[in-house]
Order: sequence, then structure tokens, then C-alpha cells
Amino acid sequence: MRKLIALFMLAGILFTPVFANAQEAESDTAAQEETTPVAEPAAPSPTIVDDEIVAEEQSFHQVVKEKFIEGDPVFMTPVLICLILGLAVALERIVTLNLSTTNTKKLLIKVEDALASGGIEAAKDVTKGTKGPVASIFTQGLMRYSEGIEMVEKSIIAYGSVEMGRLEKGLVWISLFISLAPMLGFMGTVIGMIGAFDSIEAAGDISPSLVAGGIKIALLTTVAGLIVAIILQLFYNYCVAKIDSLVNDMEDASITLVDILVKHKLTGK
Repeated sequence: MRKLIALFMLAGILFTPVFANAQEAESDTAAQEETTPVAEPAAPSPTIVDDEIVAEEQSFHQVVKEKFIEGDPVFMTPVLICLILGLAVALERIVTLNLSTTNTKKLLIKVEDALASGGIEAAKDVTKGTKGPVASIFTQGLMRYSEGIEMVEKSIIAYGSVEMGRLEKGLVWISLFISLAPMLGFMGTVIGMIGAFDSIEAAGDISPSLVAGGIKIALLTTVAGLIVAIILQLFYNYCVAKIDSLVNDMEDASITLVDILVKHKLTGK
């Protein structure tokens, strides 16, 4: 009996690898049979198209967010602050300059009619009730009319300089942010390049992926700084052009006002 049990055990030990190999072969065959139908009917092109569609549908906000994170928020945040502050000042200037725009031809007609009908005081009422630097200059000139035409001209010139200074208020800050943003971006690039070379030195080998990744991250800050500078430069040039237009209107209107006062020969009484 013991011999039979021993024989069965020996046979089991001998045939166990065979059964195991057979089971593995069957499992491999089953796996191949399971994977083969999946590979045959389905083409990979729909998946690629879906990925492309997903990539195309990625919003601009998400792209900017990813690039901001890739460029290291430590260096990208100061550039973003320059953009926010610069835009705030630029928008405030644009609103102020647009509100300061006056229809000088219409104002001159009203002043001339007021001078003809009610004298200098009526003309003052017209200019005081009108907003804008041109009307303010007219008011100052009319207030000095009793002292002579020369004083009117001097008053207009002096107060015109004051109004021009008010119009140019805040432009120096926009110019500062235009210069500062690329500098901060370039500083981030230099510091990033130093970090990339430190990584190469620590690794002891120049890995293309390591060098390319470090340079990419470093250059993102420079790109961000240049984009901020370009955006703010557009707003700055618009503000300067608007100020030049207002100054030209003030000068032309002031000369016309003096001619009107001389023409009517008012005494200021």
C-alpha cells in the first residue's frame, strides 16, 4: 500500500510540470484568442482623432495655466503682477482721456454766442458748465480778461501746461512695467539656465531631455515678459496718441478763443 502511494506521489511529481506547462500554453492561447478579436475590428485612428479633438478643444485659459506652471510660478508671478498693474493704470488712463475729450468747435460757438449776448460772465458760465481740459483753460483765460489780452495768453499757456501734466499722469508707471516685465522674464531665464546646468553637473552626463526641459522652462519666463511688454506697449502708444490729440485741440482752441476776444473787444465789465 505504501509502495502504491509512493508511486502515485512520484508520478504526480513527474507530471506536474507537464500539466503546468499545458495550463500555461492553454492560458496563452486563450489570451491570444481574447486579444486577437479586439485588435482586428478596431482601428486606432478614431482614438487618435479623439485625442486630437480633445487637444484642439483645450481652452486658452487651460493652455496659459499650464505654461504658467511649467515656467515656475516663482518667476512667472512677478511678470503677471506687472501685467495686472500695467493694465489697471492703462485702462484708468484710457477712461480718463476719453472723458476729457471735448467738442471744441461746439464749445467755441457757445462761448462766442455767450460773449455776444451776455458778456464775459455768460461765457464763464458756459465754460464752467463744460467738462474737460479745454473748458478749464477757457475759464482761466476768461478770468484774466480784465487784465488784458496778454495776460489771457499767459494764463492759457500756464494752465495748459498744468492740464497737460494731468493728462500724462500715470504714463510713467506704464512705461516702468513695459521695461520691467522683460527684465524679470530674462532674470527668470538666467536663473533657470543656471539650475539646468546644476542638474547636468549633478547628473555627470549631458542628457538631451534634461537640457531641453531645463531650457524650455527657463525660456517661458522670457516669452511671458515679452508678451506683457507688447500688450502694455500697445496701450501706452494709444494713451500717448490720445494725449497728443487733446493737446493739439487745446492749442488750436486757445488760439481761436484769443481771436474771439480780440474780435469782440470786450472790456470785462
